[in-house]
Amino acid sequence: MLSVIIPTRNRQEFLRAALASLTRQTLPARHFEILVVDNGSRDSTAAMVHALAATLPNLLYLQEPEPGLHAGRHRGMLAAAGEVLVFADDDIEAQPTWLAAIAEGFADPTVAMLGGNNLPLFLAPPPAWLLALWHRSRAEGGLALPTLSILQLPGPARAISPFYVWGCNFAIRKSILVQAGGFHPDGMPNELIRFRGDGETHIAQFVATSGMKSLFHPAATIQHKVTPERMTLDYFRQRGFNQGVSDSYTALREGANQPQPLWTLPSRLAHGVGRRLEAAWFNLRSPPEARRARVEEWAGYQEGYAFHQDAYRTDESVRAWVHKPTYFNSLSTV
Repeated sequence: MLSVIIPTRNRQEFLRAALASLTRQTLPARHFEILVVDNGSRDSTAAMVHALAATLPNLLYLQEPEPGLHAGRHRGMLAAAGEVLVFADDDIEAQPTWLAAIAEGFADPTVAMLGGNNLPLFLAPPPAWLLALWHRSRAEGGLALPTLSILQLPGPARAISPFYVWGCNFAIRKSILVQAGGFHPDGMPNELIRFRGDGETHIAQFVATSGMKSLFHPAATIQHKVTPERMTLDYFRQRGFNQGVSDSYTALREGANQPQPLWTLPSRLAHGVGRRLEAAWFNLRSPPEARRARVEEWAGYQEGYAFHQDAYRTDESVRAWVHKPTYFNSLSTV
């Protein structure tokens, strides 16, 4: 049994397309369930899901009022009947072989996590600078642009770094997720951004440190929507800011409860910062907007890192939040 968990908030039309793609899976419906976790929607999400449930007996609707993507993920995790949990974003469309490939991969009992390609589904013609970034973003023999959560790797099913299993297409054994203590905070609304953490990256680190196996399966492929507002320099700066907050959180949680300057980050974070800084000046023959997008992302990163470090120094609730053992409790308990 696979449990597909889709947290959502106020994006019923995207969610409708995601659910429609699950009706076209080659894996028989009796082998998976779908849990939609409504994280405080004010649109007609509930009515739409209830209407679809009349014809999809394996579809469940859950509500989770606590803000944050991690809260929705945990609500689905606790309600799931499956041994394997498949987390997806509400703006994906799954290829028909998606779930069958995931089931095939987890037939190997040594596999702890599994991911596949997250191909871009551009909802408007992408600007030339964005395509230049995408085609320049080499990783694992393929393409990876974390800013847009898009990934395209070649070749057959094979072991892969767990850091290339991203949240929009993230399958894991339930037992492993429980061992890791669940997800860290992620997807916080802007007014609560100081409580953002490192999300599923914490799980990837747990799997890597434990020496467990992560698998890439080329048939476990989804398309991830790229909206026009994500094709802007402002969006790249905001994503950089968010990542800066996340890396500050990780540095503080792993450190000695003291603010950590950028140059003293743990080695795995410092390596990522170095890659971002290097990317800001990549390939001088690329369009100026492509180089500027990386510069904006790096500037946003520094701002986000400094913002979170300051919040940790001045706000006792942020300090308590960073060092919580797990995040199954609500913000009100901080």
